[in-house]
Amino acid sequence: MGFASVQDSIAIENEMPWAERDLPATLHQLLRRTKDAHGANKAVSFQLLSGPKDKAETLTWNALYDRSIQTANLFRSLKVGEGDVVAMILPNCNEAVLTLLGGAIAGIVNPINPLLEPEQIGAILRETGAKVVVTLKAFPKTDVAQKTAEAVRHAPGVHTVLEIDLNRYLGFPKNLIVPLVRPKNPGNHHADVRDFNAEIARQPKTLQFDDATGDRVAAYFHTGGTTGMPKVAQHRYSGIIYNGWLGGTLLFTPEDNVICPLPLFHVFACHVIMMAAVTSGAHVVFPTPAGYRGDGVFDNFWKLIERWQITFVITVPTAVSALMQRPVDADVSSVKTSFSGSAPMPLELFKRFEAASNVTIVEGYGLTEATCLVSVNPVDGEKKVGSVGIRFPYTDIRIMRETDGEPVECAPDEVGEICVSNPGVNAPETYTETAKNKDLYYYGKYLRTGDLGRMDPDGYLWITGRAKDLIIRGGHNIDPAEIEDALLAHKDVAFAGAIGQPDAHAGEIPCAYVELVSGASVTGDELREHCKIHVHERAALPKHVEVLDELPKTAVGKVFKPDLRKRAITRVYSAALDEAGLNAKVIEVVDDKKRGLVARVARTGEVEDDKVGHVLGAFTRPWEWAE
Repeated sequence: MGFASVQDSIAIENEMPWAERDLPATLHQLLRRTKDAHGANKAVSFQLLSGPKDKAETLTWNALYDRSIQTANLFRSLKVGEGDVVAMILPNCNEAVLTLLGGAIAGIVNPINPLLEPEQIGAILRETGAKVVVTLKAFPKTDVAQKTAEAVRHAPGVHTVLEIDLNRYLGFPKNLIVPLVRPKNPGNHHADVRDFNAEIARQPKTLQFDDATGDRVAAYFHTGGTTGMPKVAQHRYSGIIYNGWLGGTLLFTPEDNVICPLPLFHVFACHVIMMAAVTSGAHVVFPTPAGYRGDGVFDNFWKLIERWQITFVITVPTAVSALMQRPVDADVSSVKTSFSGSAPMPLELFKRFEAASNVTIVEGYGLTEATCLVSVNPVDGEKKVGSVGIRFPYTDIRIMRETDGEPVECAPDEVGEICVSNPGVNAPETYTETAKNKDLYYYGKYLRTGDLGRMDPDGYLWITGRAKDLIIRGGHNIDPAEIEDALLAHKDVAFAGAIGQPDAHAGEIPCAYVELVSGASVTGDELREHCKIHVHERAALPKHVEVLDELPKTAVGKVFKPDLRKRAITRVYSAALDEAGLNAKVIEVVDDKKRGLVARVARTGEVEDDKVGHVLGAFTRPWEWAE
C-alpha cells in the first residue's frame, strides 16, 4: 500500500472507514492469524552478548505463538483476569516478548522501566494494583532483581514474582561461571517466587480460557515515573492493533529483518515495532538486554546488521550520535531505512548519518497517551528534515489555541498546541485516574498533547516546543518538579526553575536556575552536590545549576521558564562556538512564531559560515545569523 503524501493517507481512508477494515478484535486473534500465515518464519531473535558471532535464540512464529499462549495460561492460573495486572520489570529478552503478549491476552500487561528507582517502581505497582510481577533472577552486572524485590515489599497486592534466569542465553563455558559470581537472590518480600520458564513449560499450548469478546484495556504504560505518583496510560486492543496495522501495512513485510535496540517497556519498541511485526510477520532482532546501552553494541552495531541482514534500523538521536563515532565496518547494503523517534534529530547529525551509512533516516512522532503513532516522514515520499512528517491514515491532527476560554483551530504555519484524534486515543479514559483526564481533550475527542507545533501548507507537522514543562532527555521524560522540590529543600534557596538545556547528544539535559533567600551564599556547585542526594533518579540530576540575583517571574509570581530557556540556549550555544575556536557568539534568543525559540548569532571576527553551521547543527533548536 503506497504512503508517500497526505493524499495517499486520504486515499487509504477513502477505501473504507476504520471500523470496516478486516482486522482482528483481540491480540490473540492477531497473533494466531500471523502464526497461521507465517508459522515457520523467524519472529524474534535475542542475543545476550553483542558480538556478531555470539549465541542467539530465535523463535519462529509457531514457537512464539505456542509460548505466548502458555504464558497467558500461566497468568490465568495465577488468578489474573481481564481486569488484573501483570507487571513486567525486565530488560529486553525473549521472555519480555512472551510477557507482553501473554499478559495482554490474559489480562492487562504493565511494562515498567527497570532503570527507575525502587520507590518509583513500587508506586507504579500500587497505582495499577499489580498481582503478578515478571522480572530477572539475580544476575551479574544488573540490579533489576534487587530493585524489584524492594519495590514488591511496598506493593501488598503482588502475590507472585516470576523470575527469568538470563544464564540460559550464555554458551559453554560462560554459563558455568555465572553460578559462581551470581549475587545473592533477594527474597525479602511477601510474594511467592517461581521460575518463569519452568512454570510456562507446564502449561498447554492451546488457550485454556475464553478470549475477550471485543475491545478492552490490555496494557498500562507509565509516563515518566520520576515523581512519586506517575501517570498511567491505558491502551486498548483497538489502539494496539491500529499501531500494529500502521507498521504492518505501511512499513514492514514478512521479508523484513528489523533491529530494535530500544527497550520493550517503551511504546516505541512495544507497539510501533513489536506489534507491527505481529501484524506483518516481520522478524525483530533484540541485541543485548540493554539494547543500545549494552556492552559493545555500538562497536558491533554494523556487524550485527550484516549478521542478521537487517532491512530496518530502529533508533533514536542519542544512538545515532554514538554510532557516528564508529566507522561503518561491515556490509550494510541490506538496510532500506532507519526509523527514528522519541526526540527531534539535529540536522547536522541527520546529514552525517546518511553520508556515512547511505541509509535514509525517517523521523516520526508519537506519544504514550495516544498508544503511540501520530505522524511520520513518508518512506517513499518527500522528507522535510526537521519536521515529524504527515499524519497517518485515520489520524486527525489539529493545531489549537484558546481564545476567551474556547479552542480555536490555528491557520497553516500558526503555532498552537498539537491535538490528536485517532484509534489509539482512548478518550475519555486516557489515564487510569479520572481526575487526570480532566481538561485533557478538546471537543471530547482531541487529545491535548502538551506539545507546541504548526502544520505547514503541505500538511507536514513541525514541533516547536512544549506547552508542558517536561524535560526530554534522549526520549526519557523527566518531571522538572522533582529537581525543583529537591533544590527548594535547601535552606538557602527561595525559588527554583528546572528546564532542559540543549545537548548535542541527548537533545536536552536537565539544568536549573535558583534565587537565594536574603543573605545566603550557597554556590551552584554546592547545590549540584545537594541534588545528588535529594534527586532520586540519576537521569534527572541537573548538569548545570546557576544562581541568579532574581529569577524571571510572571505577574502572579510564577517562575517564567521561557526566559530561562533563552538563557540556557545562549550559554550552551556560545560555549560550543567558543570551544570550537570560532569567532561567533549568541547575542539573543528570539521567540519565532513558526520555529519557536531561535538563537541569533553574530560574528566577532572572521569565521567560516559552514563551520558555525556544523557546530550549531548538532543541536535541535534552530539558529540564524543576526545580520
